[in-house]
Amino acid sequence: MIPLVAHADWSVAPAKRWMCVATPHRLGWTVEIEKVGALDTLLARLRHRADQGPVALGVDAPIGLPAAYRPPPHEDFPSFLRALTPGDPFFDVCDDPADISLARPFYPRRSHAGVRRHELLDRLGIESGGQLLRQCERKLGSQPAASPMFWTLGANQVGKGAICLWRDLLLPALDAVDPLALWPFDGAFADLMQAGRVAVAETYPANAMRQLDLGFKGSKRRQADRRTVAAALRAHLDTLEAEPDDKLAAKLDDGFGTAADGEDQFDSLIGLVRMLQIVRNPALDHRPDPAISKWEGWILGRPVSIS
Repeated sequence: MIPLVAHADWSVAPAKRWMCVATPHRLGWTVEIEKVGALDTLLARLRHRADQGPVALGVDAPIGLPAAYRPPPHEDFPSFLRALTPGDPFFDVCDDPADISLARPFYPRRSHAGVRRHELLDRLGIESGGQLLRQCERKLGSQPAASPMFWTLGANQVGKGAICLWRDLLLPALDAVDPLALWPFDGAFADLMQAGRVAVAETYPANAMRQLDLGFKGSKRRQADRRTVAAALRAHLDTLEAEPDDKLAAKLDDGFGTAADGEDQFDSLIGLVRMLQIVRNPALDHRPDPAISKWEGWILGRPVSIS
């Protein structure tokens, strides 16, 4: 069965969460763009649109934990996540460094004088900031390393987005009547495409853009720069037999407008195109050794390299 494929550009702020959805038909997909909307109904809405077919959902947020953080007795990330509750202290970002612990590893809640990253490292018993990075978050060629997940300060921080994703979407769904599957923890991406199932994978649009070889130069925050790759993205969609609807086609040609969320809309499409490539060609499903992927996870479509 051809899956419904959706990609969400994630944010702590609901207003900035956009997704592109590729709905399958006999000849390929029709692609639409929309707000993610309420998280408690998101998976049900996607299942309904898939008409009980498989659903592949990509999310631009971390799914997994760094190897240096491994509280017993959990052997993999899904078992760790299932042991939490929505009100668990784990999701409560620390404001005082004295509160940082394995049970509450996210810091700081807000910016204020005297906040230093070494406070986080010291309290977690970790020697260097690099140990807070998962293998898939490390520098890859010209792509810089990500911000450490537990450090929740700065424009590039991802920790608060991860908290929102895990607490409000993944955790309730893991024990639902129709549980979701987590890539790469539950198997190869293609194997997770089963009728009625939602398979969720971590994505990274910056990596996807490099893999798509768009030749993008400039800033994703600028409409004019986004517009320069419209033709290349359309060519990819044509190759994948994915047709944007009128609304998405207009946004793509326009560079996704002048509003601040234009970047988020752009990223939602970038991630979707890369996901469609992987659905079409399972050989692009790069997964590292289980010793890495069962706890740290991986970024869908990122080559397996830990250099």
